Amino acid sequence: MAHIDLGLDEYEHPGITGLLIYRPETAKPLNELADALLRGPSSLSPGERELIAAYVSGLNECKFCAASHSAFAAAQLPGGMHLVDQVRHDPQSAPVTDKMRALLAIAAAVQQDGRKVTTQLVDAARTEGATDVEIHDTVLIAAAFCMYNRYVDGLGTLAPNEPQLYEEAAERIMANGYRR
Repeated sequence: MAHIDLGLDEYEHPGITGLLIYRPETAKPLNELADALLRGPSSLSPGERELIAAYVSGLNECKFCAASHSAFAAAQLPGGMHLVDQVRHDPQSAPVTDKMRALLAIAAAVQQDGRKVTTQLVDAARTEGATDVEIHDTVLIAAAFCMYNRYVDGLGTLAPNEPQLYEEAAERIMANGYRR
């Protein structure tokens, strides 16, 4: 049960979903930011961007966001959940491109402390073909998901254990995006 009364059935609206319904005036910009970062125009695919969100959420141990964005990434990447699990467990040995591996290293640095993003990490990403926009977006996705994770966990929202709930949400996100 959430730390505050959301006035709804948390089993029907778990995690951030219930929080967004509770405060629609803050939901709008939060959804717009997620949509721009994860679904908007980019040279990184939506699946790759969801993978960054899932990875950071896993590092933050945010069960709801890690599970949901893992499902969203898996639904959009050829390697599916097996790939996502590999990345979340050990991005250095996961079968992703060297560019994605370098971007995940930047995301991990942001998750720890934005000041841990070093010139060496940025140069390594550039060496692997990352553009400045991709580096920018990786930092912003990682920073935003630290905020989203703390929002969800800070209010103690429900994180269901049933994978099919996250898979169903992935279908909705792929069809409609994050804007409600």
